[in-house]
This record gives sequence, structure tokens and C-alpha cells, in this order.
Amino acid sequence: MAELTVTDARARLADVVDAARVGHDPIYLTRRGRRVAAVIDAEDLDKLIAAAEDLADIEAARAAREELATGDEPVPWEQVKADLGLS
Repeated sequence: MAELTVTDARARLADVVDAARVGHDPIYLTRRGRRVAAVIDAEDLDKLIAAAEDLADIEAARAAREELATGDEPVPWEQVKADLGLS
């Protein structure tokens, strides 16, 4: 049950949710032959979101290191706090 039409999924919603939850595999929903959505286990989604946030942090740190390596001056901490209204 890896792919279902939206209509079929609506008729079998409980089965679709259980399959995604137990099997930990996404169930893709299609409309006119194209994937339009997916049903996945909530814990799997939380893990994906956390991994995406971690990757974004890693990329931001890499970009910051590259800026420093090219000679850009770092922004003083006091200035960052002032800009954010924290001081």
C-alpha cells in the first residue's frame, strides 16, 4: 500500500494511518496519477524535522566559517545583542 489515490485513502483512512504508523514507510496519496501528499508516522516526521533543522544549523555554521576565512570581520556580541533588542 505504498501509493493510493486520495479517494481510496479516504475510504480506508484508518488502514492507511495504521500502515504508515506500523510500517514506518510513507503512504503516498495520488490525484490524477501524480503524488500530492503522504501519510507518515508522527514520530518519523519529528525525526525528519529535527534532522532538517540540524542540517540547516550545520550549513549556517559552515557559511559563517567561510565568511571569517575570507577576511570578513565578525560582529561583536554586544552589537548582536543590541540589534536583537537584548541589551
